[in-house]
Amino acid sequence: MAVYTRIGAEDMAALIAQFDVGTLTSAKGIAEGVSNSNWLIETTGTDGCGARFILTVYEERTEVEDLPFFLGLLDHLAAAGCPVPRTIHDRSGAAFRQIEMGGEVKSLALIEFLPGVSADNPTSAQAHAVGGAMAQIHRAAQDFGMSRKNGMGHAAWRGFVESCQGRWAEIDPKLEAVPGLVDEVIADWPRELPQSVIHADLFPDNVLLMGDAVSGLIDFYFACTEPMAYDLAVAHAAWSFSPDGKRHDAAIGRALIEGYEAVRPLTQIERNALPLLAQGASLRFLLTRAYDWLNTPVDALVTRKDPCAFWNRLAFYRENGASVFA
Repeated sequence: MAVYTRIGAEDMAALIAQFDVGTLTSAKGIAEGVSNSNWLIETTGTDGCGARFILTVYEERTEVEDLPFFLGLLDHLAAAGCPVPRTIHDRSGAAFRQIEMGGEVKSLALIEFLPGVSADNPTSAQAHAVGGAMAQIHRAAQDFGMSRKNGMGHAAWRGFVESCQGRWAEIDPKLEAVPGLVDEVIADWPRELPQSVIHADLFPDNVLLMGDAVSGLIDFYFACTEPMAYDLAVAHAAWSFSPDGKRHDAAIGRALIEGYEAVRPLTQIERNALPLLAQGASLRFLLTRAYDWLNTPVDALVTRKDPCAFWNRLAFYRENGASVFA
């Protein structure tokens, strides 16, 4: 999440009036993340008691053609009882709208706000709950009628490598080894793993918790059709390390996997693939963070994230192999 696009107060009020959610009372930009522009919207609500929503304006990494998939997925999962936010359709029934901003047409959507807080220091109980919630969405998404290619998957990694060519040292000289490691992981990438629609970005800031219970999984804008075990590997890399990637918490990692398997047991082939999938997850986020580090506009209201945090995870997975998931 971030704010690249600016919307004035009058335009924001007129925009929110297109939805049956009451009158706008507040709109606050959300600075975390790097992909889209987001605001926390507060309105009077339809009953006068107040209501909250998230407004998203889609930026360069989100194609308009993908929005029916993303927003339809939310509605499908919510209808199946998964802890995800509903899409708020406008007065005409549309799930998203397009508006002109500064001579450029952009798409936007209003999403249900869910209560809860993200865990800065997750517990094993919370990780167990997150694993179970992930398995729940994997099972529910298997009868979702749409699919989407992973635009950040291993087929796209060499493009990110090329975009950073000659500039790795601007971040850290050790990252000059990344192109070779990308080639190695792609060459060994596992095939024939069970698939579903996955979240693909389930970091702690994309999970809302009420105590040890998951109240919401949010930000599905990298969702795609991929091996379910890859989603679990992404979550393992996201949840079981310190933010800088230098400290691994084995108890958190075990709890995450145990929670997942309490809802959907892994096959043996999936379990065997986890060590390499975790290396791939680390490379995916290293590469996109490196691209953002080198290309984020200096005036964007956004916090850049250190690519080396995922270099550290990658090094850990390469050194410890299958023992991490034993």
